[in-house]
Amino acid sequence: MEFLFSLPFILFIIFIIIVPYSIKQVNQFDRGVRFQFGKFKDEMKPGWRIVWPIIEGWQRVDIRVKAVDVPDQEAITKDNISAKVNAVIYYRIADAPKAVIEVENFFFAVSQLAQTTIRNVVGETALDELLSKRDEVADKIKDIIDKATDPWGIKVESVELKDIILPEGMKRIIGRQAEAERERRAIIIRAEGEKAAADNISAAAGKLAKTTGGLHVRTLQTLNELAADKNNTIVLVTPLEILRAFEGFVKSTSKK
Repeated sequence: MEFLFSLPFILFIIFIIIVPYSIKQVNQFDRGVRFQFGKFKDEMKPGWRIVWPIIEGWQRVDIRVKAVDVPDQEAITKDNISAKVNAVIYYRIADAPKAVIEVENFFFAVSQLAQTTIRNVVGETALDELLSKRDEVADKIKDIIDKATDPWGIKVESVELKDIILPEGMKRIIGRQAEAERERRAIIIRAEGEKAAADNISAAAGKLAKTTGGLHVRTLQTLNELAADKNNTIVLVTPLEILRAFEGFVKSTSKK
């Protein structure tokens, strides 16, 4: 009985109970932040680690990339147009001790910072730039958030703008503007085509006028093309050159 209540036996029992409870497993995708008497001690790497009860404590930090879905943020663009913008932010913990010590809840903090940053950046951007340069706007938001979260030990990987929602009236205006732009381009293309055709016709007419018998050959080609379709009615028109040639022939005959 004295052995059961001896100090070595009691210490052995305490050791048997405490040691299994003190073993902590840190996974490959985790980091552990250990405190001793309330003060930061070290960062625990993956594997089995000993955290002594009462005198030590620890907090697990997931270092995998996280996605924050930023809800719709209504903002006024630089040209005074209301727009709702939502985005997704991808970030990871680069320094686990900072993420635990410097900020109370880094997930909530990143979400709130992203919302205010999106509203500020949209307010500095015109609507046309917001719609046509989404990647540049997203990169600007990323740089601002990354710089602000650096003291928290957080690295922002990327920011993606998911949707840009405009009022219905503005959508109709943009639709009419796009339609007018398409009509303008179509008119320019038609005008360029007509100009090119006119230049070609003018050049062809000049060559035919300078070539002896050229107009007659062209006339015969046209008649041949028309004759291929039996449903066509052909009206022969005598060219002025033929009449002049015939007039010259009659005058020469009369002189003889």
